[in-house]
Amino acid sequence: MADESVLHPSLIVPVGHVEPVPRRIRGVVGGRVVFDTRRALYVWEWPAYPQFSIPVQDMVEGVLTDDDRAGVLGGRPARRHSLQVGSEVREGAAWVWGDGVPEPLRGTVRFKWEALDSWFEEDELVFVHPRSPYSRVDALRSSSSVRVELDGVVLADAPNCVKLFETGLPTRYYLDRMHVDWTRLRHSDTVTSCPYKGTTSGYWSFDSDVTTHEDIAWAYDFPTIHANRIAGMVAFYNEHVDLYVDGTLLPRPTDVPRRGVAGRAG
Repeated sequence: MADESVLHPSLIVPVGHVEPVPRRIRGVVGGRVVFDTRRALYVWEWPAYPQFSIPVQDMVEGVLTDDDRAGVLGGRPARRHSLQVGSEVREGAAWVWGDGVPEPLRGTVRFKWEALDSWFEEDELVFVHPRSPYSRVDALRSSSSVRVELDGVVLADAPNCVKLFETGLPTRYYLDRMHVDWTRLRHSDTVTSCPYKGTTSGYWSFDSDVTTHEDIAWAYDFPTIHANRIAGMVAFYNEHVDLYVDGTLLPRPTDVPRRGVAGRAG
């Protein structure tokens, strides 16, 4: 059997790309719906994932005030605006596209993700950023054995796993908890979110005789339905441990993006 591949599909969408969103999109501030649209656009300001751009006409509540600050998003001119919803003011919450942008973007506004309290695609919450229509997340059961070592200490040794394949990221290996040596790991308070998998339920660090390795493993006890096979399982960052798959040591990947408001687990 050939060795495990460490290659993975690259992100392919160019900066500045625009596509229609075939989903109802809503944003909420202080319990009030700021916008409700079925005419949103995906706009790629960087290759990893898009942002939503919302028709100004589809704002339900709130007032946008020009901050008198110009900028460039995805190579296109825009002006920063603050948002007032009732008595709440969110400074610098949005960018309104300026003159010279292509027709689909005219009359739309790109809200900063963190400026709103919550975002919905149809009736489901979305975390961190929009899901890219060009990205896949597949969680597949596998008979591959996985051993995790760090500074000469075995942290996990599992006869099988669930492999999670996500566009633009290395394969992640999720292990049943019974195969992890919990006496070696220290729980941390770190929490991260992923638009494809949900919010983590735990992170763990390792204090070896050599040094301290913070947040090298994580779990999703209640992942989204798209990744339900990893529920309750534990994964280690390929970048920070020695990972043996079917007895072969995998090279540690480099330059792996950790996306999201507070980082992003794979």
